[in-house]
Amino acid sequence: MTTKSRRLLDAIRDDRILVMPGVFDGFSCRLTERNGYTAGFITGSGVSESATGWADMGVMGLDQNVAVARNIASVTDMPLLADGDTGYGNAVNVHFATRAFEAAGVAGVMFEDQVWPKRCGHMSGKEVIPLDEGAAKIRAAREAAHDEAFVIMARTDTLATDGVEEVVRRLNAYAEAGASLLFADALMTAEQIDVVVREVDGPVCVNMGFGIRTRSTTPLLSARQLEELGVAAVIYPRMLTSAALQGMQNAFDALARSLETGEAEDRPDLQFDFETLNSLMGFDDLKALEERHLTEAQKRAKYGQAA
Repeated sequence: MTTKSRRLLDAIRDDRILVMPGVFDGFSCRLTERNGYTAGFITGSGVSESATGWADMGVMGLDQNVAVARNIASVTDMPLLADGDTGYGNAVNVHFATRAFEAAGVAGVMFEDQVWPKRCGHMSGKEVIPLDEGAAKIRAAREAAHDEAFVIMARTDTLATDGVEEVVRRLNAYAEAGASLLFADALMTAEQIDVVVREVDGPVCVNMGFGIRTRSTTPLLSARQLEELGVAAVIYPRMLTSAALQGMQNAFDALARSLETGEAEDRPDLQFDFETLNSLMGFDDLKALEERHLTEAQKRAKYGQAA
């Protein structure tokens, strides 16, 4: 049987770029799968911010992260790559973190070389651990995984602290340590992406915004442009979280206008209709389970007649 990890690894190694939207809950995961994507990236910032209500600065711990990953993985056949932050300690902690994420049903996990508590890669104030410690974490993760195809993505944040030459040096060291996919966070130019792809010995991943620009964000490039540069995979960690927040704000704006004018606003463009939402969230599957397993008396009590 082909495992989810093998499917993800094969997609990374394919000539075509692998596009992974950032998922953070059941809604975003089911939508990503329904829209036909091969795989999803469980965005650590999205999970942390939506679950804790705090910025992505090391507030979330391993147990909470793994619990969300397990819930998301349980509702999809799509391979998922989790965000394991720094592994929540040293290489020994990374060993157990890898086992926890693999047991949760994801197809791979990313570990980064920031000092804990980490922060979102596009924030200022990042610090990194020594290269040998970073490589030890990747070796520990590779050793811990039961499935040899389980994807280990190694991330370095050293562009902000040491420049692109150190990025290349670290990613090559992490590839040698057993990483399946190499990720340099917050590259500043297309030229830097080109350098990393050419000089790193292994498949390279980049992250990308979607119309979201800050002074520290990687320039907006299409997946096709990234593929032409030789990038193996691209993740969109903040696309769906930002879109969800903007959608909620748009609904609040409509509600505010209604409260001000005293007139009801019929705005189906701001919402999923009820039937579509139920379909997306597996309502038909749940009804089928009821049909198979509830007694006739239980069905009559719920619905007034046999379901």
